[in-house]
Amino acid sequence: MRQRNLSLVLHTLAAEGPLSRAAVAARIGVTRAGVSALVEELLRLDLITELGPGRPGTVGRPGSALALNENGPCGIGAEVGVDHLSVCAVDLRGKVVARIAVDAANRGRAPEPLLAELGRLVTAVAAEAESTGLRPAGLTVAVPGLVARGTDTVVRAPNLGWKGVEIPALLDPALTARLPVTVDNEANLGALAELWLAPTPVASDFIHVSAEIGIGAALVVDGALLRGAHGFAGELGHVPVRPEGPDCGCGGRGCLEQYAGEEAVLRASGLAPEEEAGRHPGPGARIALLAERAAAGDARVRTALEEAGTALGIALAGAVNMLDPGAVVLGGALAGLAPWMLPALEAELGGRVADPARTVRTEVSAIGADGPLLGAAHSVVHTVLDAPASYASPLE
Repeated sequence: MRQRNLSLVLHTLAAEGPLSRAAVAARIGVTRAGVSALVEELLRLDLITELGPGRPGTVGRPGSALALNENGPCGIGAEVGVDHLSVCAVDLRGKVVARIAVDAANRGRAPEPLLAELGRLVTAVAAEAESTGLRPAGLTVAVPGLVARGTDTVVRAPNLGWKGVEIPALLDPALTARLPVTVDNEANLGALAELWLAPTPVASDFIHVSAEIGIGAALVVDGALLRGAHGFAGELGHVPVRPEGPDCGCGGRGCLEQYAGEEAVLRASGLAPEEEAGRHPGPGARIALLAERAAAGDARVRTALEEAGTALGIALAGAVNMLDPGAVVLGGALAGLAPWMLPALEAELGGRVADPARTVRTEVSAIGADGPLLGAAHSVVHTVLDAPASYASPLE
């Protein structure tokens, strides 16, 4: 109960602070005396701070306004993409305080040098955060692959060429000694970012679809991720939409990725993925090129995007009929291409849902391609907010 109440105080201040003790007590349903005891413990842990007099209209004695400590712990998030590495630090209030992104040709790259480079980026971002007075509380790494439930092992990441990679074991021991490391699928973290950070709250039940080179999805049910027995739920990119179709890197045939993935759309648009990778390097550059050409009226690009939307609608129809989500959210690269993919996707869904009278709500993520990276960093922050009594600065 004490842990729960400490967490309630932190979450309340994260959502609404600064607040007086009396205002916090009113919001969480605890007596003022009880809140004062909780506040003293959170002050001792350096998770909150006392400001000047409360805001106009707040209740409480002068000098009792409380806020999350801007020099407290922060979360470090990292993303391993097929064509980039990104790292950021987020403080308890959700502010990004440091960020690095570099182009990197990671397809087929051995895990050891890739993770050595990622570790250097993490160290640089952590140092920048520390220079502002923050204390990194942990690191979460987003990867485009299957992560076994309850482990930090990437079982398979076809677009990287990885199998059985245990990420923490390959990072610098000096780094992992300072920072607890967790690993999760990039689509899962993108969905959590949508749940936590979307300007307009999404439904408590939704399917979040994201894309880079491949296509991933995450299922949120009653405000929590549905991971599946092995942690592999949401592999939408490898749902077959045309069983007689081309071979896929996963070992199957006719998977959605072969029709709606970035490389498939580039080829259908008449743009060689390998050539475009050289001419338009960097995360999101090729998607931006497709959007630019579609906006300019390029018929071949628009047809390719329409066909990708149709294939995505076919794959999503089964998930929608089985799970009955409140919404389908397009994130990642798909957010930038939504104007040309959504009409075909919605038409396909409309013709395939079990209830013909039902309109499936589709939304475009306002977070877009930043979802996995921000979700990774915020997952560390939420670990602190959810279990403050268990938090102890890794730097102490």
